[in-house]
Amino acid sequence: MKAKFFAATAILAVPLLSSCAQPGADLQANVYQAGQVNQVQNAKEITILTVMPAKVQVDNQQNQKTAEVVGGILGAVGGGLLGGGLSGNANTGVGSAALGGVAGAAAGSMVSSTALVDGVTIGYNENGQTLTSTQVGQLCQFKAGAALVVSTSANETRVQPNAVCPPPKQD
Repeated sequence: MKAKFFAATAILAVPLLSSCAQPGADLQANVYQAGQVNQVQNAKEITILTVMPAKVQVDNQQNQKTAEVVGGILGAVGGGLLGGGLSGNANTGVGSAALGGVAGAAAGSMVSSTALVDGVTIGYNENGQTLTSTQVGQLCQFKAGAALVVSTSANETRVQPNAVCPPPKQD
């Protein structure tokens, strides 16, 4: 019975784990909010001169909260099974479940509230002036040459990818 309960709890935890979003994915130049689509946006043609690797620190609080919840659930279930199973006493199992839940949530809170993600610093020429824009993205998305820079608000530069990354290798 306890094994079935643990298996059921683990199965329920899988959707929580899979809901962990890739931090920073929403900050890529080619990602728009619903209110920004089907709208006129200022765009300028630029010439990309250089593409250099960068790291961008982004918010990771949602993944941290998910890890705390999943850690708490799995800790409570594991603590309850181990405590109750070892002693044969239901009261010990409840106490062990509570301690396991606290310990699991504490372990989950060790996930950082920020994360470093891959980015690019793009050096480009716009009307004879050399400028840079650092954004979340991959080196393979950009190459030297013509591109567009889109501005959806003041001081925002979204250099649009002008290259396609190769597909991942199949093993």
